Amino acid sequence: MQRDDFDFKRIDEKWQNYWEANELNQRSIDPLRVKYYILDMFPYPSAEGLHVGHPEGYTASDIVSRYQTMNGYNVLHPMGWDAFGLPTENYAIKMKIHPQKATEHNIANFRRQIKRLGFSYDWSREVNTSDPKYFRWTQWIFLQLYRKDLAYISEAAINFCPECKTGLANEEVSSGHCERCGSTIERRSMKQWMLKITAYADRLLADLDSLDWPEKIKAMQRHWIGRSEGAEIQFQLKASSEFLTVFTTRPDTLFGATYLVLAPEHPLLQSNISEAFRPSYENYLKQMQSKSDLERTELSKEKTGINTGLMAIHPISGKEIPIYASDYVLMSYGTGSIMAVPAHDQRDYDFAKVFALPIIPVIQPEDGLIPEDRAYEAEGIMINSDQFNGMPSEKAKKTIVEWLEKEGKGKNTIQYRLRDWVFSRQRFWGEPIPLVHCEHCGIVPLSENDLPLELPKVDHYEPSGTGESPLATMEAWVNTSCPHCKGPAKRETNTMPQWAGSCWYYIRYIDPKNDQELASKEAINYWLPVDLYIGGAEHAVLHLLYARFWHKFLFDLGIVNTTEPFLKLRNQGMVLAEDGRKMSKSLGNVINPDEVLDQYGADVVRCYEMFMGPFDQESLWSTQAIEGVNRFIRKVWALFDPSYIGGTENSQDTLRLMHKTIEKVSHDIQHFSFNTAISSMMILVNHLGKSERRSKQVLETLLQILSPFAPHLCEELWNQLGHKKSIFLSTWPKFDPELARDEQIEMPVQINGKLREKFMVSADISEAELKDLVLSSEKVQQFLEGREVRKWILIPGRLVNIVV
Repeated sequence: MQRDDFDFKRIDEKWQNYWEANELNQRSIDPLRVKYYILDMFPYPSAEGLHVGHPEGYTASDIVSRYQTMNGYNVLHPMGWDAFGLPTENYAIKMKIHPQKATEHNIANFRRQIKRLGFSYDWSREVNTSDPKYFRWTQWIFLQLYRKDLAYISEAAINFCPECKTGLANEEVSSGHCERCGSTIERRSMKQWMLKITAYADRLLADLDSLDWPEKIKAMQRHWIGRSEGAEIQFQLKASSEFLTVFTTRPDTLFGATYLVLAPEHPLLQSNISEAFRPSYENYLKQMQSKSDLERTELSKEKTGINTGLMAIHPISGKEIPIYASDYVLMSYGTGSIMAVPAHDQRDYDFAKVFALPIIPVIQPEDGLIPEDRAYEAEGIMINSDQFNGMPSEKAKKTIVEWLEKEGKGKNTIQYRLRDWVFSRQRFWGEPIPLVHCEHCGIVPLSENDLPLELPKVDHYEPSGTGESPLATMEAWVNTSCPHCKGPAKRETNTMPQWAGSCWYYIRYIDPKNDQELASKEAINYWLPVDLYIGGAEHAVLHLLYARFWHKFLFDLGIVNTTEPFLKLRNQGMVLAEDGRKMSKSLGNVINPDEVLDQYGADVVRCYEMFMGPFDQESLWSTQAIEGVNRFIRKVWALFDPSYIGGTENSQDTLRLMHKTIEKVSHDIQHFSFNTAISSMMILVNHLGKSERRSKQVLETLLQILSPFAPHLCEELWNQLGHKKSIFLSTWPKFDPELARDEQIEMPVQINGKLREKFMVSADISEAELKDLVLSSEKVQQFLEGREVRKWILIPGRLVNIVV
């Protein structure tokens, strides 16, 4: 057989057909085997199809899936489509086709591209969130939320995208712009369906500690939930019986409050501001309405605001202090008002400098040196605080609140940054909300027997631009009868956001054809929770937070058996184009995987995706670098020339390198160090290429550890070695710890933490022998001359540090 003729097209097609025909990737409940549920964040099937960045996460999940299968686990590895939402609808409007047809076409293209890469997905479990058989259960979950008073309608100031013509959740706005299309958002007051995610704030926060997630993702969720312990303090308006309640995490700074700041949209301003100040107030309010909450609270931005002309009475000193309005205070956080303590809060300090307001220090550090050019935000000793002077500020927090409670002017409380989830969208291509509005009965839910409520079959569904959903104009669909009184009623015309279907899709995968319930108890108890979840870090406070909320709600209903959906999370880094920029159709730098697959085949693409760099870091696509991986794959092919295979004897060097490589690849797969796993296999392949004879045992081991990365090549060569069953039905090889251990290791020697010498030593050298060796070095003795050794720090196999 000629080893220079590697026909990857024939091999890819042959083994992809074999796996599918033999249902090799299909899984069912097996009580005798331990399950392992591995999941990719399913894709939104856009019109552009995949680019070469998409398969990075899918390749990683496939490697782990195949590795765990060979280690005896019953691995569930499904794939589906997050198919509702704005991008498809906007594309369909542009192309003048129905979004359902666009979705079907895009899914077919995505499925074709993904299958070309040979991933071990169980396609029998495929789901599509826009399929009525699927969203019937999304609607069912909404009805349970509604019945538990966790779904409600509210008139609220929301983020409105004028380009997408729909309301957006806070999490969908980035720096004042729509995260999807980049348009500047507007603030509009509209009736919206909300989900009471705030009812789960404490549980969403506390349970993060139990998760094996990247710390940065957990930190983002903690920040977004924003739990703050503090106090509510009441300030009376001057010459009025009205009180203004402020929230503060620093009641110890109360005597340093020299003014109050209200959110510009605060209702107290609407009703109390005088005619003299009203024009400037209304002008400022109009300017503020185009800013997102994130933009308004950006620490580095210049502070803006207006004097409202109103005054408040300090609750302890009785002094009058002015009231300002500023956009850095949010109506949606706390009480929409703060007491400003410029000496001890940097934002207040910056504002006070702009408006020439008093800055009174009330806490000083122990050295008594209060900074003059910035706020002092740390703890210290109370000053300028009447009866609380001299008290440690930490103690004063409690003591001042106790005094306020006694006087009826304040109390301890907890506040959250998290707001309830804006759940409705004013668009067509989404799940209809299964409610009707009846003049006599009010809001009435549909019967569960009437689900799914499907979208009307129409040709035109363009948004009107008025803010109303296009469904509102479809009278034949809107006009219906009330499920309760049977009188005339109108359907809810807003649709659910794209996030609804992705909140629970991982549950549907485990029992996708069940038409009686979300999933059977048997399937839930066996498969859940997800053991490993892989996807982009951009979903930290969107999908991941929403899915956790819905899962906890379903747990409370007794439907799921765990309090968290995803035990372990790993994020892939972004793959940049060769020009160093993000791949974008508008930039013309998108690399189509079809073209690369045509040139190199699936195994080269898969291995290169993993070899580009550390999995969780940004990497750069390189046409030159992929050629190196292509050479590696062809070297593996060349090793299996029958004329060089034979015998059972292996050199000691070959045995040691083989066992070291098994250990390295096993460790690296478990720790997502795929690039170094491939590097170690390259070393083994280069070593074997220098041998005149290669034993079948070593070659079989090489194929087994390479097979999760390059499954087509390894199946073909495994078959050529005479195996009748798939390589993925074989057992992952074990390494011998003795053979995997280095005989000689490099031992660095530090003196007071600075590197002074290096030795090559036996891996099993004793401490006494190591000390003698180190002290025999002339270089070490130079640094020790005239100095006493106070401590030896010996880290076996790593280093020696002498402390003098």
